[in-house]
This record gives sequence, structure tokens and C-alpha cells, in this order.
Amino acid sequence: MTSVTQSTREVTPTPTPEPAQAKPRRRIGDRVFSGLSTGSGVTILVILAMVAGFLLMQAFPALTTPPAELEAKGYGQFWSWILPFAWGTVWASFWALLLAVPTSIGIALFISHYAPRRFASGLGYVIDLLAAVPSVVFGLWGSIVLAPAVQPLYLWLNTNLGWIPFFGGQASGTGRTLLTAAIVLAVMILPIITSLSREVFLQTPVLHQEAALALGATRWEMITMTVLPFGRAGVVSSVMLGLGRALGETMAVAMVLSGAPVITLEILTSQNPNTIAAVIAQNFPEAYGLKTNQLIAGGLVLFVITLIVNSIARLIVSRYKEFSGAN
Repeated sequence: MTSVTQSTREVTPTPTPEPAQAKPRRRIGDRVFSGLSTGSGVTILVILAMVAGFLLMQAFPALTTPPAELEAKGYGQFWSWILPFAWGTVWASFWALLLAVPTSIGIALFISHYAPRRFASGLGYVIDLLAAVPSVVFGLWGSIVLAPAVQPLYLWLNTNLGWIPFFGGQASGTGRTLLTAAIVLAVMILPIITSLSREVFLQTPVLHQEAALALGATRWEMITMTVLPFGRAGVVSSVMLGLGRALGETMAVAMVLSGAPVITLEILTSQNPNTIAAVIAQNFPEAYGLKTNQLIAGGLVLFVITLIVNSIARLIVSRYKEFSGAN
């Protein structure tokens, strides 16, 4: 009896192995979409690297040629040649943003929270149409219509506010100044900033807005407490996108501005700093040899400026994204 009991204890049933879980099969559509997305991202990086490589290779002769040889050929030292145009690019874009950002945000808030729905949809459509107007048309409008119209205003600013460095100097008699170019750039980037800001403001959670109104806030207080904090990152992104458009604009600035290689704060005079893009467009058709390399090196400087601006925008967006109302 004891031996039988011991034998039954020693014989234990072997556990049955659990069936292996089958891996989920990916559908063909998922694979195709994943491949296209990955390929698109890689393609953008490859194109960006190719553009940077082209600019570096073509700009290398202008950057490495001794200054004495450049001056002997009548080109001048590269950095002393490019710095005034880099300053003009940044300075004109700064004034364009100063004019466009408050106007764009105001229009976006009016469309999203103040205007009647039918009127808001029509106004938004008209603002979006501005993005389809060619740069040449803006240049013609700025040089033929806008410049003579604002010239009396420039005279008034120079006479009454000439003690401010921006409005000092001898005011231009034609109105084709840096401020005119900045106004044209502001009109060109206005639909970009307005459209993106409007869409961000419309995504603000309705419960947040209703809660602020229920606590007794006025409409403007509700906007400052809920809408603007929620859309801060999106507004910064739209502003930086508009800044990129202003930095690289060519034809409109070339047609409005009679620039010179100078560094000045004055924006109402006839002697204005030109932009890099306008200088390249104006001089490239007749350029040859080392002059072509010098102009491409200017494009490399503009490429670096744009890259720095986009990097700063990403840092700002990532900083404010954690504190937006979307979390």
C-alpha cells in the first residue's frame, strides 16, 4: 500500500504547453502607409542635406579666396560685403513682423470669437486668398501705389519724430524705403499667420471657455485666460513660418527697395540696406566666375539664418507646449 502511494506521488502529470500567441498580422495598407511616411521623412532630410552640400561646395571658393585677390577682381571681402545685406534682411523682417503679428492675431480672434459665422467664413476666405497673390503683384502694388501714398506720412514722421533714430535722416521723396518694403512683407505674411492662428484658436476646448464665462469673466478675459494660453505654441509656430517667408522674399523687395550695402537704423531715407535674397536676384543674371560663388555664399548665409530662426522657434514651441491648455 505504501509503495503504491509513493508511486502515485512520484508520477506527476506533465503540464501542457500553452499555445504561442500569434503575432498580429499587419495589413498591406499599414505597411504601405508606414513605408510612404518613412520614405517622405527620409526624402526631406536627403533634400535638405543636398541643398546644404550644394551651397557649401559652391560657396567654398568665395569663402577661401584671399581678400587681396577678391579686392583685385573688384568683388571685395566677402564678410564686409554680406554683413550689410544680412542686416537688411533681418531688419526688414523685424519690421514686417512688428506690423503683421498684432494685426494677424487681431483678425484671427475677430474671425474665431467675435464675427458672425457667415461673415467670419467669408472674411477668412478673403484673407486666405491673399496667400495666392504672386510676389510680383505685391511688388508692383508696393512701388506704384503704396510708396506714393505713404510718402506724406513719412514726411510727418520725420518732421515730428525725427529725434527717434528709426525716423531720423532725410526722408525719401519717393516713399520707396525700408519701411515700405516692410509693409509689403507684412501684407504678404499676414494670411499665413492669420490662418494658422485662427485654426488654433478654434481648437480651444469649449468647456474651458464656458467655465471662464460661468465664473463671471468677460469675453476678453475669457480669451486671455483660455484661448491665448491654449494657442500660444501654435501662434509662435505661425509667426516663425511667416518670418521664414519674409526672410526669403525676393521679387517684392527687389521691386520696392533701392538698397545699398549700408548698415543703418533709419527706415525712412533713400539709402536703405538691401536684403540677401534681393541682392542675389538682382545680380545673379550678370554674374560669372567668382562673383557667382560669392552670391551663392550669400545664399548659404541666408540658409543659416533661416535654420537658426527655425531652431529658435522649435525651442519656444517645445517650451510652451507643456503649459498649454491642451494638456
